[in-house]
Amino acid sequence: MVGPGLYTDIGKKARDLLYKDYQSDQKFTVTTYSPTGVAITSSGTKKGELFLADVNTQLKNKNVTTDIKVDTDSNLSTTVTVDQPAPGLKAIFSFKVPDQRSGKVELQYLHDYAGISTSVGLTPNPIVNFSGVIGTNQLALGTDLSFDTKTGNLTKCNTGVSFSNADLIAALTLNDKGDILSASYYHNVNPLTNTAVGAEVTHRFPTNENTITLGTQHALDPLTTLKARVNNFGKASALIQHEWRPKSFVTISGEVDTKAIEKTAKIGLALALKP
Repeated sequence: MVGPGLYTDIGKKARDLLYKDYQSDQKFTVTTYSPTGVAITSSGTKKGELFLADVNTQLKNKNVTTDIKVDTDSNLSTTVTVDQPAPGLKAIFSFKVPDQRSGKVELQYLHDYAGISTSVGLTPNPIVNFSGVIGTNQLALGTDLSFDTKTGNLTKCNTGVSFSNADLIAALTLNDKGDILSASYYHNVNPLTNTAVGAEVTHRFPTNENTITLGTQHALDPLTTLKARVNNFGKASALIQHEWRPKSFVTISGEVDTKAIEKTAKIGLALALKP
């Protein structure tokens, strides 16, 4: 990344290390491609006795991508993305049926020294969101705001700063209108084996509660990755992910409460198949 990216990129490396791919459910995803290039992705997730499924169809025409998804709750979601209508610009239009207030238009702009994302709901009294980051790919400062034009209230107010170099990324964010302070750290120990360590410390001012999460990852071989994490509440998790064929992954994850070892461990399985 040349510029500072978007606000969502602040602390993303540490979040992906600590939370991405961990789950306690059973999830299966299958992607197929038609001769015309249409991608159809079917996914199903079993949460206890509940089974959730959806089908997503993606069509690409030059720089326009259209995603249409139908789920088991009879919701129809449509997202149209126009990439690079102008240098550095991306336009996104999305809506969900039958939710009449879900329509939204979003514009993203990436520059060498700034990243801006703004969206507005397609309703008479919309929610307006603005996030902006200034800086470089080494040092960036940003904010994320949402304003409800119906009530006149500021519904979201977040700020963050990040620092990065060749193998280390640190971030500090103040979220929920100043109620939550989070600091995260990511260190790429060995790029050859994809070995990295990370940590996140979160303080909630209303409850004076601290959450500390430590994690690591290591590539056993070019196709197999092992990850583990633990927090100060005694929750320990681990996963192993194997790319058994190009773009197809099987992931097995588990979580145990070390302070209540007599409880049953949570086991999750994810299978993603792509041709």
